[in-house]
Amino acid sequence: MKVRRVLVLLTSSFVVLLAAGGPAAAQIHSKFDGSKKDTSASTNGNKVAARVSFRYSSPGIPGSGPIASVDTNWTPPPCWYQPAYTASEFRDARQGLWSAVVHDPGAPDVARRDISQQNQGYADDNYNIDKEKEGMWWDAEYSPDATLAEMQKCNKPPFWVKNGETPDVPQAIKPEILAGLAYQQIKVPGTKVSLAPADVTKVNLPTWAWLEKAKFKPVSVTASLDAPGLHIEATATATPTGLTLEPGTQDATLFPANGQCALNGDGSIGTRWTKGASGAPPCGVTYLRSSGDGTFDLHATATWKIAWHGSGGTGGDLPDGQYGNNQPVKVQEVQAVNR
Repeated sequence: MKVRRVLVLLTSSFVVLLAAGGPAAAQIHSKFDGSKKDTSASTNGNKVAARVSFRYSSPGIPGSGPIASVDTNWTPPPCWYQPAYTASEFRDARQGLWSAVVHDPGAPDVARRDISQQNQGYADDNYNIDKEKEGMWWDAEYSPDATLAEMQKCNKPPFWVKNGETPDVPQAIKPEILAGLAYQQIKVPGTKVSLAPADVTKVNLPTWAWLEKAKFKPVSVTASLDAPGLHIEATATATPTGLTLEPGTQDATLFPANGQCALNGDGSIGTRWTKGASGAPPCGVTYLRSSGDGTFDLHATATWKIAWHGSGGTGGDLPDGQYGNNQPVKVQEVQAVNR
């Protein structure tokens, strides 16, 4: 039982102690952190550990990174409930937790009292050992970056659920939650655009920008959870919709004027410059002054539409995501010689 789960099992006074560290927190962390070693559901005799696992549509791409939601009010699920322990695993974990707390001289009396009361309640039913093969103890899981306030949304003590049943509990694992977790794992290609001129551009000279189709295509992640009598999953897919350019200086003209380059029919963005091409590019920038001895940071941000589908015909849309990169652009004055 990890220390982050312990946080919501005890009273608020001990939560503060654990959050701040100290002897009790250190002992519990040392004893229980990492006790669930599986990264996906596995079975070994009577031991079963159910964990959310992820599958990716493509291997990591150099320069790729996580997308950020354009909706600042939306965040991936910070916590949820899922199958966590068989009856015997739960007994061992609870008894170990009780021992760590009650024998810690730094633990407050209220923490010892509350953990003893909780443990006695489970012990009265013998931790459901007689139902070892009929169900599992469900417990809270937390996103690694969940805040203490967010963790309190899943403050229900561990509860017993029969195999194959889904508890009517808010935040119980379901496809919608898995979709949010999959969203959090999506990594999309970087947005370093091809430029013409490529190395050094000139003041008042249109600079063409484009992204090839091969580098700009949908990416998906599937999150799934397997336990006895339970399999749920959800796939979140990010599809590129466009690119926004920011020249890195106010002394520039964008093409189009709003800097938003649309996706072409073949999945590319912008148009590759070819010899003899002139005029304003469909996607690009004209710098109106020199960058001097330095460079301007051209920032290209891709927007991705996120949709998901999951078990039982579920599905829908999630907030659009964005990911961008800076790249230096050197701009020189055109030197004219008068005779």
